[in-house]
Amino acid sequence: MNETPSQTVGPYFAIGLPWPEGPYAVPAGTPGAVWLRGQVTDGAGDPIGDAMLETWQSGSEGRGFARCGTDDDGCYAILFRKPGPVPGPDGTTQAPHLAMSVFARGLLHRVVTRVYFDDEAEANAADPVLTSVAEPDRRATLIAERGDDGYRFDIRLQGEGETVFLAF
Repeated sequence: MNETPSQTVGPYFAIGLPWPEGPYAVPAGTPGAVWLRGQVTDGAGDPIGDAMLETWQSGSEGRGFARCGTDDDGCYAILFRKPGPVPGPDGTTQAPHLAMSVFARGLLHRVVTRVYFDDEAEANAADPVLTSVAEPDRRATLIAERGDDGYRFDIRLQGEGETVFLAF
C-alpha cells in the first residue's frame, strides 16, 4: 500500500480548534498568572496571521494546556503560571519551561520548541536540552524576555534568527 502525500497544515478552519478559554492555561485572576506574548513571522519577517500555538507545562500546581491563534499581525497571548523545574528522565533537572507547538500554513507538520525564561539564568545554564544548542545566538531564540505583565517570546519560522525547533 502506498502512502498518501503530505499536505500543509494551514490555513485553518476555525470550527472547533480555538475556543474562548483556549489562551488561558490558568483562569484569569489566578495568583501568579502572567502573560506570554509574541509574534509569529515567516522567513521574510512578515507576520503570519493564521498560525496556531499550543503550550503545555507542568509545575507545582499541576499541568496546564493552552491553544491560541494569531491575529492579523501574527500576535498571540497566552495566560499561564510559570512552571517550576522539571525532573528529567535521567536524573537531571530541566529548567522551568513551556513546551510549544506551532501550526502554520506552509508547514507539513507542526514544529515544536521550548520557551525558557530569562530570569532563570542558573537553571538555564544547567538545562540539558537548552545547553545542547551549541551556538549562543541560536540558544537565545528559546528564551522569553521578562516584560511588564509577563514574558515576550517571538517565533521566526525560518531564515535569519530562526527559532530553534526540536525533533521528536
